[in-house]
Amino acid sequence: MGTLTVTALRVVLALVLAGTLFVQTVMVPLLWRDMDGADADVLAIRVPFVVILVLGIVTVQVCAVCVWRLLTMVRRGTVFSPGSFRYVDVIIGAITAAALLAFALGVVLAPGEAVAPGVVLLVGGVGLTILGIALIVLVLRTLLAQAVARDAEASSLQAELDEVI
Repeated sequence: MGTLTVTALRVVLALVLAGTLFVQTVMVPLLWRDMDGADADVLAIRVPFVVILVLGIVTVQVCAVCVWRLLTMVRRGTVFSPGSFRYVDVIIGAITAAALLAFALGVVLAPGEAVAPGVVLLVGGVGLTILGIALIVLVLRTLLAQAVARDAEASSLQAELDEVI
């Protein structure tokens, strides 16, 4: 991966982290205050909605930090090592948690008249899509494991060849 690509991705990750921190510190408190004058159905879901929103933002931040660490490993040439599995596993866990949070949001929004039933169905579809992304990353983890094994095998064969020569 070229330095331009790594730099561009780091800029994007920095913007994502800055944006999510802004949403957590400014927008979520404003949303909380905005819900003060709402009707009873909205007030009933205010706390779980805000908690799910904040936890969802945390999952994005965790993924961004882990991708940043993986980019550091790419730059150092150590991404094909067992140490990279830790970050990929955390990413898979965070994405799965985000899917579960989406399903929990659907459960919170379902009763009452706060939102239309179609919105609950859309939230469930979003949760299913996020879960699919977690499965894709799991497949990519398997490919990484195969690449690490091939790299170790190539190093072993190179060492044997060096002994022969």
